[in-house]
Amino acid sequence: MTDAQETAADVSLRTTGGGPPDDGESSAAEAPIPLLEPREGIPPVIADEDALAEVIAAFAAGSGPVAVDAERASGYRYGQRAYLVQLRRAGAGTALIDPVACPDLSGLGEALSGAEWVLHAATQDLPCLREIGMIPSRLFDTELAGRIAGFPRVGLGAMVEGVLGFVLEKGHSAVDWSTRPLPEPWLRYAALDVELLVDLRDALEKELDRQGKLEWALQEFDAIASAPPAEPRKDPWRRTSGMHKVRRRRQLAVVRELWEAR
Repeated sequence: MTDAQETAADVSLRTTGGGPPDDGESSAAEAPIPLLEPREGIPPVIADEDALAEVIAAFAAGSGPVAVDAERASGYRYGQRAYLVQLRRAGAGTALIDPVACPDLSGLGEALSGAEWVLHAATQDLPCLREIGMIPSRLFDTELAGRIAGFPRVGLGAMVEGVLGFVLEKGHSAVDWSTRPLPEPWLRYAALDVELLVDLRDALEKELDRQGKLEWALQEFDAIASAPPAEPRKDPWRRTSGMHKVRRRRQLAVVRELWEAR
């Protein structure tokens, strides 16, 4: 076990709910520690119904909030489809699920319906999670919590470093997640994205409570969870960059086919 893993295993030493930088406080007295490996290692990718059933049972038996994240390939493909779903919960560990091989995760969503879901920038992931049957009834958005608490940088890496004192490797955030099989370094990155998400949630809850903003934040989270899905766009291919230059029907047909292919 690396030094970073040992510290992660006792992350309560750092989750003190320290204030935003402009409060003149520091949440970590020591230099940030690189978090290089998930504490239980990289889990296998769930890609069949039998393995999915085991994950559903494990997460249903887990306790406390569940960290949820999804990876898309918007830089390579149109649409916001999820190509990997990551979860972590006390008592269940971390799971990496391939929603291409397992496109219906409604059973998992139902198993977690009573739990609080912890997401970072929830409005980005909820549409693709909804498509595969995962719809939270309660959530905690760590990005929005950081904004409400007054942190100037609210990206996941910045928040984990500033609040918990760990450095996440972010080199694979813009890769093509539709690639199969997914390379091991990408899977390591994906697992680490949910490794400390619940710890970050707990620290931010303390900070929001300290500032007297917790109830306000919880109302915002409830509004996100209860918001209806956006109406699907009509002919989304017509929003392709440079469409204003296309005039002829044959050219329009080519753009549409290229959009569909991507």
